[in-house]
Amino acid sequence: MSLQEVEIKQSYRTSTDRIPTDFYIPLLCRAVNYKRAVDFFSSTILSKIYTGVSALANKGGTIQIVASPKLSEEDVQAIRKGYELRDEILKNALLREMNEPKNLFEQNCLNQLANLIADGILDIRIAFTEKNKNIGMYHEKMGLISDDEGNTVAFSGSMNESLTAVSLNYESIDVFCSWKSDEQRERVRDKEAAFSAIWNNNEPDITVLEFPELTDEIIKKYKREKIEHYISFDDEIETTDDKKANNKKSFVMPAWFTPHDYQSQAIDEWERHNYRGIFDMATGTGKTLTALGALSRLHEQKNNNIATVIVCPYIHLVEQWLEDINAFGVRPIVCNGTNPKWRREFKTAVRIFNAGISDICVITTNATVAMDDFQTLIDKLNGEVCLVVDEAHNFGAAKQISCMKDVYNYRLALSATLERHHDDFGTQKLFDFFGEKCIEYSLKMAIDNGYLTPYYYYPAVVTLDDDERDKYNILTEKIVNVMRNCKEGDPLPKTAEQLLIERARIIAGARNKLNALKDIIEEKYTKEHNLLIYCGATKVLSSDYEGGNPDDFEMRQIEAVNDILGNQLGMSVRKFTSEETLKERERIKNDFAEGDMLQAIVAIKCLDEGVNIPCIKTAFILASSTNPKEYIQRRGRVLRKAKDKEYAVIYDFITLPRPLDDIMKGRAGMQSEVGLVKRELERLTDFAAYAENSRDAIGLQDILEEYYKLNYKGVENYEY
Repeated sequence: MSLQEVEIKQSYRTSTDRIPTDFYIPLLCRAVNYKRAVDFFSSTILSKIYTGVSALANKGGTIQIVASPKLSEEDVQAIRKGYELRDEILKNALLREMNEPKNLFEQNCLNQLANLIADGILDIRIAFTEKNKNIGMYHEKMGLISDDEGNTVAFSGSMNESLTAVSLNYESIDVFCSWKSDEQRERVRDKEAAFSAIWNNNEPDITVLEFPELTDEIIKKYKREKIEHYISFDDEIETTDDKKANNKKSFVMPAWFTPHDYQSQAIDEWERHNYRGIFDMATGTGKTLTALGALSRLHEQKNNNIATVIVCPYIHLVEQWLEDINAFGVRPIVCNGTNPKWRREFKTAVRIFNAGISDICVITTNATVAMDDFQTLIDKLNGEVCLVVDEAHNFGAAKQISCMKDVYNYRLALSATLERHHDDFGTQKLFDFFGEKCIEYSLKMAIDNGYLTPYYYYPAVVTLDDDERDKYNILTEKIVNVMRNCKEGDPLPKTAEQLLIERARIIAGARNKLNALKDIIEEKYTKEHNLLIYCGATKVLSSDYEGGNPDDFEMRQIEAVNDILGNQLGMSVRKFTSEETLKERERIKNDFAEGDMLQAIVAIKCLDEGVNIPCIKTAFILASSTNPKEYIQRRGRVLRKAKDKEYAVIYDFITLPRPLDDIMKGRAGMQSEVGLVKRELERLTDFAAYAENSRDAIGLQDILEEYYKLNYKGVENYEY
C-alpha cells in the first residue's frame, strides 16, 4: 500500500476538515513509520486515529514521539535552584500527567498504548530547551509518515497530539509530499533531518532524554492484558476512500457503555413519552451518558434522520461533552467563540440535512444559542430536530425562554435541580416545554446504591459581629419595605434583587469564617491533600483574619483564603476560577488529582456545574446562596467516587446572627434575623439528613428550631 494512493491537500484546518479521518487515518493505514515532534502529547489522540495506528502496528511499523513535559513555574524555579535535581523534577512532571482512565473506553485506549510501548512499536522521548542551565518548553510541532515504498509525507503547524487539538481547538497543518515536486521533496528532507537531529539529541539548545522510568510506569499503570492483534475501538470510523461516509451511523452505543438499571429506565420512559421529558438526576450519577444513551435510542428508532442540538451553560461543559460524545461516533459542530467558523459550518450542515443527505449534531452554549444568527439557522431546519439542554435550570432565563421553539420535535432536559429559585414563571416554562420527569434519582438513592460516596457532615458555626449584624438587619428592613408593594406572582423588583445581593455578601464574607477555617485546617489538614474550599464572590478586609495585613484594604475572600493556606500555613494551593484559562484549569485538575504537587483548590463558582474532580475528599463551604441548586451541586462535586476514596468530609460554615449562648439564654435578637437562621437551618437539615454522622448535627438543629423557628410568628414576612 502506498501513500500516493491517498488524495492529500496542501493544508488542513480543524474548522473545515476532519483531520483524524481526512488525514491521519488513511495515511497511517498505509504507513510503516510515524514520527512526531510536539510540545504536548496526550494518549487521548489514539482514540481518534486508532484505525490508522492499529494498521501500522499490525504491519510491524514503528512510532517515534518527541514531546515536552508540562513544567510548572515551581518546577522551573526548582531546577534553577538545584540543577542537579533536573532529571528527578522532569520525571515527576511526567508522572503527574498520568491520570486514571475516566471510563472503560479510556482504559482500553491506555491499555493499547501500554502494549505499543511494551511491544517496542512506540518509543517516547522527552525534549526541552536548555541554555545557561535555564529550562524551557520545546514548542516545535512537526510530523513524518512514511510507507515501505520510500514515500514520505511531512507536516507542520499549530496542532498538538491531543484530543482537544483535533476536536475543539482551532488548529492547522501544512503538508508536503516527497513525490510531488522537487520543492516539496526538499521540504520533506529538511523535516527528516530536523527530526533526526532532535531524536538523537544533536540539536543545539535542545536536550532530548530517554526516560525508561516513564515507559515502565505507563506499562505498569495502564497495561491490563496482552494484545496479539491491534484493533480499532470504533469500527464505524471510515477512511476517506470509503464512498459511503455520508451514511455513517450516529449516536451508536460504544461497547464499553452498559447503562445501569436506573439509566435504562430513564431512557425507556423518555421513549414512552415520545422522546420528551426531564432527567432529574443527582450530580455524579451520569446524566451525560444517560442522555447519550437516550439519543442512541432515538437515532436507532428514527433511522438517524435527525438534527441534534446540545446546549450547555458554559464552554468548559462543551469540552467535557465532546470527550463523551466522540465515543458514541459523533463529531459535532462546536458553535461558540472557540470555533470562529461555526456559522459557516452550521449553515453548510443545515443545507446537507435539509437535502436528506446526512443528519447533523451541533453543540453550543446558552449564550450562543440565544444569538439571532444561531436562531436563524435553527428556523431553517426542515426535518426532525432534537434539543438536549444540560443543567437545564439555567435555560429558564428570559433569553433562553425565547429559544424554546416548536421546531424541536424531541426534547430532553438534564438537571439535578430543575426548579428555578424565586422564579416560578421560568420553572413552569421549563416543565411546559420539556414535559414530565422521566426519572427522579436522588442523592440518597445514589449513595445507597453505591454510585456516590458516603460523607460526614460537620457544621462549623460562626457568628456575625455587631456591625455586620446591624447592616444585615437594616438591609432586611429595606427589602421588606420594597416587597410590601409587590403583588403575589410579580417578578422580584430590581431594587430588592440588589439589596438581597448586598445582604448575601455580608453572610458570605462574615469575617469570623476566615479564622474558623484557619483553625480547622491548622489542627487537622496542613499535611493532607485533595482539599477544596468554596468561597463567596465577596470581599473582606485584609485585617479581618489573624496574620492578615494590618492595613485595612479590601481583598477578595478567595485571595484571603489563598493567603491563609499558601503563605501562613505553607500549603500548596491554587485558585480555580473563571479567570484561569481552560488549559490552566485542566493543569490544576491534573496536579490536584496527582496529589503530590497540589494540596488544595480554592474556588468560587467555576466548580458548581459540570466540572469533574472526583478525587476531592474534604470540602470547606464558606459561602452558599439561599438557592438550594448551589449547595446541591457543590455537595455532588464532593461525592463523586474515586480510587481509594472511601468517604468524603464536608465542613459547612453555618452563619448565625449572634452566638449560640445568647440564643440559648433567650436573647435571640430581632425578628429580621429569623430569615437568616431559617435559611441556614434548611441547608443544615438537608446536608445532615444523608450524612453518616447525621446525629452529630441534631443538637444544633434542636437549638435553632426551638429558639427561632418555633418562637416567632410571621416568619413568612422575612422569607427573603
